[in-house]
Amino acid sequence: MKNITEQNIVRNERPIKVIQFGEGNFLRAFVDYMIDIANEKGFFDGNIAIIKPISFGSLERFNKQDNLYTVVLRGKENGKTVNDKRIITSVSKAIDAADDYEEYMALAELDSLRFVVSNTTEAGIVLDEKDSMEALPSSYPGKLTKFLYKRFMKFGADADKGLIILPVELIENNGGKLKECVLALADIWNLPAEFKTWINEKNIFCSTLVDRIVTGYPGAETASKIYDEIGYTDELIDVGEPFALWVIESDKDISAELPLDKAGLPVVFTDNQKPYRERKVRVLNGAHTSSVLAAYLCGFDIVRDCMYDTLMGKFVRSVVCDEIAPQVSLPADDVRAFADSVFERFENPFIDHALLSISLNSVSKWKARVLPSFKDYVKNNGTLPKLITFSFAALLAFYTSDTLDNGVLTAKRENGDSYTVRDDESVLKFFAENSSKASCEFVKLAAENKAFWGEDLSLYEGFTAEVNKWYDLIQRDANEALKAVLEA
Repeated sequence: MKNITEQNIVRNERPIKVIQFGEGNFLRAFVDYMIDIANEKGFFDGNIAIIKPISFGSLERFNKQDNLYTVVLRGKENGKTVNDKRIITSVSKAIDAADDYEEYMALAELDSLRFVVSNTTEAGIVLDEKDSMEALPSSYPGKLTKFLYKRFMKFGADADKGLIILPVELIENNGGKLKECVLALADIWNLPAEFKTWINEKNIFCSTLVDRIVTGYPGAETASKIYDEIGYTDELIDVGEPFALWVIESDKDISAELPLDKAGLPVVFTDNQKPYRERKVRVLNGAHTSSVLAAYLCGFDIVRDCMYDTLMGKFVRSVVCDEIAPQVSLPADDVRAFADSVFERFENPFIDHALLSISLNSVSKWKARVLPSFKDYVKNNGTLPKLITFSFAALLAFYTSDTLDNGVLTAKRENGDSYTVRDDESVLKFFAENSSKASCEFVKLAAENKAFWGEDLSLYEGFTAEVNKWYDLIQRDANEALKAVLEA
């Protein structure tokens, strides 16, 4: 079978407008995919230079395939099964920042360059005061600061040569935090005041919110089937779901320069991404966190099976539609449409999303993703949200174990299967020390734990009694408890 480079692919010569820190699966199936479509439809006319920012990994496959690769989007969309394939031609170069240092830094002097995209993990946007201008800085903010200074030295304070910076790392206010790091390093390195002025006035640091599940290169058996479907081999195949959303927040409107929305792509330009972040965290992530622990105790292992089960599927839809979605500060029709898309994503026939993988750090996740909806529901309705309260009881039941060893709790569900609970050390220690106490005492101690929730949840009228009722029933028979709460 021929490989991807032997296909009749038309590649138009385009200027490099985007430098991208990170060669990983997500950016390739999200940003690079969108730019490829915008190029094809005549809205952008610019290509990407990918930078490998860390020593781990290799660009061998990029070089071997002339930076070509296939994005495969599989899942459900608007009630239909989607299985789309697209060869991406928007990547002109793939450069190792260390091994190809001179070529990498030369990009800073490109007249055509306008955008910087990054996905260096949540831990990537951190200030490393040990970074130095004398060599390649180790941190992403360090690399970016030196890169920007190189550009400043080339073009001076020319307003047109500032860059639009689009971090997609999954932290709140990612653009603002990245800018803070750059300015802090400018001070530490004693860079000219004019450079800081240029950073503040001529460069735009956007905060962004991104959403798409990307699983990357498939297993050997699936890859072989995809090869048969597309008729060629591709060592960089990148598999994701059809759904996508990119919310870009900036003080200045950049939509004319990055008209991805005009190309029909799911990109929103705004001066306030908070409602969209709230919608994603509460509806998508909140749906997961409020349901997966109960589902696992009921005998389920993957998300899709939950959605097709009569009781568990009803629980997921009900907790979202009845208790979570009404508390989101966006128009109801918009939130409901997003919720419907979430349900389709959970039903994706191509992704086996394991409940145990979602269960990691569920205490902090419940606080961030579910507690805000709980509090707003109580405020808006004057009563406890029945299903969210049940989800808290399920969390306690899932974590119930006095066996703490090698940094994990070992627990068992009703069928006798052992499973491990992974969370912060202090969380696991609390459950190991208190799980064996009488349920009423255990529930009260858990609800009162301000270190977990940021407040004393036992102060909500009737909360501990309601949690205790569901906790006891879950411990006896999780499926009966699920049935009972849906009928209550």
